[in-house]
Amino acid sequence: MFSLKNHPFAVETFFKSSLVITYAVPKDELKGLIPPCLELDLFNDQWGFVAVALVDTKRLRPKGFPAFMGNDFILTGYRIFTRYTNNLGKRLRGLYILKSETNKKKMAFFGNIFTHYNYTTTDIKFTGTNEKLVVSSEKSDLFVEVILNNPAASLPAGSPFNDWKEARRFAGPLPFTFTYNDKTKEVLIIEGVRENWTPTPVEIVKSHAGFISQKGFKGIVTANAFIVENIPYHWKKGKLEIWKG
Repeated sequence: MFSLKNHPFAVETFFKSSLVITYAVPKDELKGLIPPCLELDLFNDQWGFVAVALVDTKRLRPKGFPAFMGNDFILTGYRIFTRYTNNLGKRLRGLYILKSETNKKKMAFFGNIFTHYNYTTTDIKFTGTNEKLVVSSEKSDLFVEVILNNPAASLPAGSPFNDWKEARRFAGPLPFTFTYNDKTKEVLIIEGVRENWTPTPVEIVKSHAGFISQKGFKGIVTANAFIVENIPYHWKKGKLEIWKG
């Protein structure tokens, strides 16, 4: 069924930076948060993952529009790592949306017309230096501080991963994002396209996300943190299919 919310056109932007903090949660605590068409993307058949993506975008606009028509936004996304088997039998790795935020009402207005992301506005901001990045929001009860450009960065204490190579398999964003309409059994698949995508490990000084804390996960541990900087990025027009599960 056609809907303006189903990503009816491609969108492009430039990621000045995209910082993703990923938390590992015992799989049984996450199963109830995803629709039946998806399955958790697991590590060692034990851990599922929920991520907080903090993205500083530049010149976001419909693909093909001139750059000067774009707008700069900060986007915050809370996502679960999932897998979906499409009607052709192909297994896709992607993210399921729990919550989306932005720093500007314009992005929330148009984002809620053309997507199912349910944007709300907040006072999120990026500050820092070449050595340190801080992302914070009083309204969203969010504070993240990481050390940049540290080749000796260590994984967070308690991470289920043994090394950064293992952790990089669960560095967002993943290639796809999924939404699901339970009434119509429709799955919307949005594919993100990027080049020269090399996530760099960062060391966490502090990471607090009120939305994650409110979920009350009992076995949650901080798993990893990666950043990418200065990357062109675009999302393809959404694809819709009926889930036959």
